[in-house]
Amino acid sequence: MKKTYILEDLDCAHCAAIIEEKVGKLDGVSSSKVTLLTQKLVIEVEEEKAKTVTEEIKKIVKKLEPDVEVIEK
Repeated sequence: MKKTYILEDLDCAHCAAIIEEKVGKLDGVSSSKVTLLTQKLVIEVEEEKAKTVTEEIKKIVKKLEPDVEVIEK
């Protein structure tokens, strides 16, 4: 299933690349793409893993960019 998140106030290209890489390695995630210009993260995730993946994404983002808010769309 496809899920989209807004990474509100993300303005660091390097951090965006790291987030994209770390999220892509999460269990159940088959693809991960961060678009800095639109501040969006789009993933393909197994349906049964979707809820736990959302929590893991929030942890990854808070660790790298504490001021960025993850909003599930």
